[in-house]
Amino acid sequence: MSTRTPGRRKHGGTAVKIVVTGPFSAGKTTLIRTISEITVLSTEKDITDSTRSRKAETTVAMDFGRITIDRDLVLYLFGTPGQDRFDFMWEILGEGMLGYILLVDAERQDSLDEAVGILAAFRKMARVPFVVALNRSEGVSPDEETRVRDALALDEDVAVVPCDATDRESVKAVLLALLYSVVDSLDATAEAASV
Repeated sequence: MSTRTPGRRKHGGTAVKIVVTGPFSAGKTTLIRTISEITVLSTEKDITDSTRSRKAETTVAMDFGRITIDRDLVLYLFGTPGQDRFDFMWEILGEGMLGYILLVDAERQDSLDEAVGILAAFRKMARVPFVVALNRSEGVSPDEETRVRDALALDEDVAVVPCDATDRESVKAVLLALLYSVVDSLDATAEAASV
């Protein structure tokens, strides 16, 4: 029988689970491949339906990557499938997550429309911090941020950040925004408990 604390690694550091979710073809697999320090475990299969015009393969179970923040913190990244027919994986992958990134393709309105249902499923599943990352976006104008916030019914404390899933520094900025949200959430919980 193991006496290890859940989430603790053999060498004393903490391992945490982050989920990257979002609509089909938003860039989830690319984001994880860009930042992962290990070869990403991916379950992509050829697309045979009408969505093939957008891309040749899609994730059918999950993507898995890892990034070491420092000796004490390692993030395990789990990417979800974006197609509704694989939505049973969302809850499986979401179990035990510290937070999640909702990745949306900023160039496609249908991506934002699809994100509404995905966000509703994740909000129902777990009350954990999350950020919205707009892939293929160099910046977020006030009008665009308002449009995204209104479509997703976001609270003011949820960060909406630009993202280029192919750029390591951009992906780091998204992960940092999520980690700041997690810290803020922990601070708020501690403050409420001390009252």
